Amino acid sequence: MEKTRHSLSHILALTVKEIFPQAFLGMGPAIENGFYYDFLMPKSFSEKELKKIENKMKETIKKNLSFKKRFISKKEAQKIFKEEPFKLDLLKDIKGKVSLYEVNGFVDLCSGPHVKNTKEINLDSFQLSRVAGAYWKGDEKNQMLTRIYGIAFESKEKLNKYLDLVEESKKRDHRKIGRELDLFCFSEIVGPGLPMYTPKGTALIEQLKKKVEAICRSYGFEKVSAPSLTKIDLFEISGHAKKFSEELFHVNSVSGHSFALKPVQCPHHTQIYASKIRSYKELPIRYMESDKQYRAEKAGEVGGLNRVYAITVEDGHSFCQVSQVKDEIKRMISIIQEFYTSLGLWKNHKVYLSFRDYQHPEKYIGEEKDWKKCESILKQINKEMNLKAEIQEGEAALYGPKIDFMFKDALGKEVQIPTVQIDFATAKRFNLFYVSKTGKKIAPVMVHRAILGSYERFLALLIEHFAGDFPFWLSPIQVVIIPINEKCLEYAKEIKEKLKDIRVEINSEEESVSKKIKKAELQKIPYMVVIGEKELKSKKISLRKRKEKKIKETSLNNFLKICQDYQPKQKL
Repeated sequence: MEKTRHSLSHILALTVKEIFPQAFLGMGPAIENGFYYDFLMPKSFSEKELKKIENKMKETIKKNLSFKKRFISKKEAQKIFKEEPFKLDLLKDIKGKVSLYEVNGFVDLCSGPHVKNTKEINLDSFQLSRVAGAYWKGDEKNQMLTRIYGIAFESKEKLNKYLDLVEESKKRDHRKIGRELDLFCFSEIVGPGLPMYTPKGTALIEQLKKKVEAICRSYGFEKVSAPSLTKIDLFEISGHAKKFSEELFHVNSVSGHSFALKPVQCPHHTQIYASKIRSYKELPIRYMESDKQYRAEKAGEVGGLNRVYAITVEDGHSFCQVSQVKDEIKRMISIIQEFYTSLGLWKNHKVYLSFRDYQHPEKYIGEEKDWKKCESILKQINKEMNLKAEIQEGEAALYGPKIDFMFKDALGKEVQIPTVQIDFATAKRFNLFYVSKTGKKIAPVMVHRAILGSYERFLALLIEHFAGDFPFWLSPIQVVIIPINEKCLEYAKEIKEKLKDIRVEINSEEESVSKKIKKAELQKIPYMVVIGEKELKSKKISLRKRKEKKIKETSLNNFLKICQDYQPKQKL
């Protein structure tokens, strides 16, 4: 499909130039599920004009036009594009011959590939989808251009299936559901990219924390806590000051203090390890922490919970001997499997071994022999645990290779969440050591792991995956008690008291039972307990399950057993 999508991008540019001759051309690649092209338009442009452009594109495609490739000198190319400032800017970075593609007299810089003839393009299998603003070359210091997006597939059926998914994803949008369920909010006074969690959103996050911490604790992890501030020296030693040079928040005071907000937690954890002499008998030492990190993301990329400035990261680090590394990674993979199985997500995943970009070793820290050993260990684990992982070159972390687990979001797009990373470099940078059996000082190996990554991105994924219909154990409000009148209110309070380990609220508003039930359904509360005078006399309850119209009478003890069966099995 890449050839078709790339070709449609050129047809889009050709068409826009025909309708708006004064528009300037940016660039337009094929992308996942479609294509786009950037333009500097001579006037304001809206999505209303997309249909006009799309229809004209189809007229052009029907002409059965051929794509022709040729090579010319850079000087010739500069003459051809002398009226196109963005193309001239692109030409500055090109050395040697320039590759061009021509279709119906329209010439563009491009190395291809393209279809041979427009008759290969199915007219019913693409459409223009939306308009957005985009900085030239993705740099906010550059001019803002108009980006026109299109979607394209092999057939009309696949296009329609994708469009259905898009509509479904709009219904599941975590920003929409988050507002409806009152989970989080933003404030202009606080600032963009700084989410705040309501009592319900906080309850949800606390349940996730308890769940993942309980599992990790059973595998030997202990909680630690480190400040958000640090002297920049810490990140200069670790290498993060260079890696995050444009994303660091610097904090200065009138009294002369100068700190940085942490963009990662591992350097702090090295200093907890370094606080005393360690023996080989203590290893592995395992730390875990869920805390805020801060990254100065580009303003135009911040939105919802997926990209924020303040990130709540669930993080863990093991310090171990080389002989312990393989078993330690296997333990971490078992943690990931147990956690995602509890959410019903485990089988809906892919695994990647993220290795170095071998052409650019300067992008990484550490020694060559250590990198080779790390990559060899991950290959062995992949085989022994039957992970069926694919190798991805160029996706390694700064300090070592990693195992990345990919899950699908509501649109079927892969999202990387849990990760396990081997690190032979950081401990050496900080002169960390343990005393071996023979009294020798040896640098430990660090194994980094994130089970759910950032709570923000993970919450966005969960909201969209479940469409707000969270499992019982995770729901912010698990049970709502609905007394039909004031006489039943005291019994409702008695029931709430007996359900003390369950998150319960009482709806005592003066409105009809049907309205209260509808409100509970909209809030996606798993169980509704209806209390009337009949229940008051019998000391029973009438129970209604989410999305079920049937109401059944049962004892409170029986309902308590139902609730306990749905709760996590670990002690939280």
